[in-house]
Amino acid sequence: HHDAILRGPLFIGDYAKVEAGAEIREHSVIGSNVVVKTGAFLHKAVIHDNVYIGQQTNLRGCVIGKNTDVMRAARIDDGAVIGDECLIGEESNIAGNVRVYPFKTIEAGAFVNTSVIWESRGQAHLFGARGVSGILNVEITPELAVRLAGAYATTLKKGATVTTARDHSRGARALKRAVISALQTSAIDVRDLENVPMPVARQQTARGSAGGIMIRTSPGRPDSLDIMFFDERGADLSAAGQRKLDRVFARQEYRRAFPGEIGDLRFPATVFDSYTGALLRAVDISGIADAGLKVVVDAANGSAGLVLPSLLGRLGVDALTVNPGLDEARPTETTESRRAGLVRLGEIVASARAAFGVRFDPVGERLSLVDERGRIIEDDRALLVMLDLVAAERRSGRVALPVTTTRIGEQVAAYHGTQVEWTTTSPDDLTRVGRAEGTIFGGDGRGGFIIPEFSSVFDGSAAFVRLIGLVARTQLTLSQIDARIPRAHVIKRDVPTPWAVKGSVMRRVVESAGDRSVDTTDGVRVVEADGRWVMVLPDPAEAVTHLWAEGPDDTSAEALLDEWAEVVESAGR
Repeated sequence: HHDAILRGPLFIGDYAKVEAGAEIREHSVIGSNVVVKTGAFLHKAVIHDNVYIGQQTNLRGCVIGKNTDVMRAARIDDGAVIGDECLIGEESNIAGNVRVYPFKTIEAGAFVNTSVIWESRGQAHLFGARGVSGILNVEITPELAVRLAGAYATTLKKGATVTTARDHSRGARALKRAVISALQTSAIDVRDLENVPMPVARQQTARGSAGGIMIRTSPGRPDSLDIMFFDERGADLSAAGQRKLDRVFARQEYRRAFPGEIGDLRFPATVFDSYTGALLRAVDISGIADAGLKVVVDAANGSAGLVLPSLLGRLGVDALTVNPGLDEARPTETTESRRAGLVRLGEIVASARAAFGVRFDPVGERLSLVDERGRIIEDDRALLVMLDLVAAERRSGRVALPVTTTRIGEQVAAYHGTQVEWTTTSPDDLTRVGRAEGTIFGGDGRGGFIIPEFSSVFDGSAAFVRLIGLVARTQLTLSQIDARIPRAHVIKRDVPTPWAVKGSVMRRVVESAGDRSVDTTDGVRVVEADGRWVMVLPDPAEAVTHLWAEGPDDTSAEALLDEWAEVVESAGR
């Protein structure tokens, strides 16, 4: 890239890619097919062929063997030698003169000051928070996709049907073809939905399939993909199902079909009409046609725009749709671009004098709200607004909320005669409660809403239809509802924590709680005598610990967060 910084003498091989903001200094040697990402710094480094150098990495006076991946923000110091086909995890630190032998894995956040000789390379966690995730053609390759799909097919019976879907990115399209081939050659029939919103993929999976696979771009990371596995209900694969798949994948015990057993491939028709019809039959839309509402809908150039024509036409609302077209070059969006899109949406809502505006995420799973004045309703407030509307109409039942949600949600639910069932931060747990009898609503505070009468998983379109019906029947504006809900003061912070000390961190937190109330629904939640609370939760896939704190104001919440962040950091020293 013309904004890369190169200071010779240095050598760069054929087909290497050096991105903007990368800096390569004197006496560095870059082999063929090497990728150097934005913000990387290399000085006197010798990089062999087919190496991936991640963002913000710092490599000085070291040698990197071929086919090795050096992930984001890793540091490798003078005299270190990394062998062939190693994985250097994110934010890890390799001290000077250390030798890492071939085929080894250095965990994310690790500090290595002695040579790594005997340990073998292996993936400790195949599944993360969003299925199997990684950088396209570095961690997620066609070979991996084939092996994963073969392992998944082996966990199902011969002749079973699996539904496949993708988002609108080229990477997802290419990998889905590999997945379909592996499924068919493992005696599995495939229903390919092609490019559809994730809620549609989940709903279609639940219609007679043994499971489903959705491939999408990782939220906020355009160079990464998520391979998501669904069960027969269209929900994320359970922990037991993940372990079973992980076991088959690790042992490479793939089932192959005999020539006469090769699976069939079908492309179902009228998928969107089927989804829309089921949604409008399940969700209460009474009063919408008579209310004369005007709404603005931003499809964010994602797959949600594929459902909107059939949905809005049958709702009977005056709708202005913006950004309906698919943009293959932007399969996801950063936090900044999403914020800018919401600001533009607010301007359109205010000038059009609409009742409210909604913006979908690129796969139609989540949505953000803008009130009639054009003001953005933050995701945590949007959860309380939806909760207030649903609870006020139903007056009984149970609401599913993760334990990291403000306790004002409990006050809002109790005011309307409903009760909260606290769940873990895992979407699986929200889905479990959403499926239970008597549940009327669920949400995660990050734009994900569960509308149990239609589905037990996050569905942006279902939440949109439910919201229109509620606003039409209550005759209240979103700003009026927002104004009557008390302000919440929940603050979140992430503390880097090496993998090796995560267990001792949690023990230290429990010990430090003393005689204060402790809840271990998910992580450790400590409640102070005055009602303030802090929650400490280790990340299952990264070398970090998440902390949440709530108090009567931001200052007290921040003070509580500082206190417990010190506890976490001291345990890791």
